[in-house]
Amino acid sequence: MDKIQVKGLSKSFGELQVLKDLNFSIKKGEFVVVVGPTGCGKTTFLNLLTRIYTPTSGDLYIDGEPADPKKHNLAFAFQEASAIPWLTVEENIKFGLKIKKLPKGIIKERTDNIIALLGLEKFRKQYPRELSVSCEQRVVIGRAFALHPDLLLMDEPYGQMDIKMRYYLEDEVLKIWKELGTTVVFITHNVEEAVYLAEKVLILSNKPTTIKEVVEIDLPHPRDFTDPKFVQTREYITNQIKWW
Repeated sequence: MDKIQVKGLSKSFGELQVLKDLNFSIKKGEFVVVVGPTGCGKTTFLNLLTRIYTPTSGDLYIDGEPADPKKHNLAFAFQEASAIPWLTVEENIKFGLKIKKLPKGIIKERTDNIIALLGLEKFRKQYPRELSVSCEQRVVIGRAFALHPDLLLMDEPYGQMDIKMRYYLEDEVLKIWKELGTTVVFITHNVEEAVYLAEKVLILSNKPTTIKEVVEIDLPHPRDFTDPKFVQTREYITNQIKWW
């Protein structure tokens, strides 16, 4: 059985139909990236998956049951820095685990593992205001992964980073994803980033938005930007993201 299934997912705001009959599935531990034209509804799509919005029709299923934040373990990482300012790095990563009232031993084990994976040992007692923007974003990403979520949703988490830092953080996410086997849906407008990260890319159409195409990417990580197959895939997806 697929880990995640989206069936007939549609969303309208009054007479404006933003999303129309989206259908797709995600295997456990799969890394899926969503791309599409500017304004096509990528954030609305994500907000439906996070349950911030209620679908007009259709639904998202986890392990065959309608997704329910009270029952299923959903985690989020957004573009804006969202580390809790009055908590240290260590306390930020522990935060969600404490909310879920996990045993102290598990909280310590997961926190130590995430801090080690992301190279945050020397920052663990520091506060967000003492960190660089990229380091704070590592904390936010680590906090989400620490939950071992059924589904981790990431909305352009590197949108404010320069190119060098984006590459660095992309590698950090791939490292922790491989270690923990989390199922990830990652939204970006950067096609090169999508091809670098994804096992599968969902290409959205213009509004009313449907899934125009699903592109499987069979390239090993770490990926080489100069690999002819990488370049060909990037150019193909870019050409598919059109207003017409």
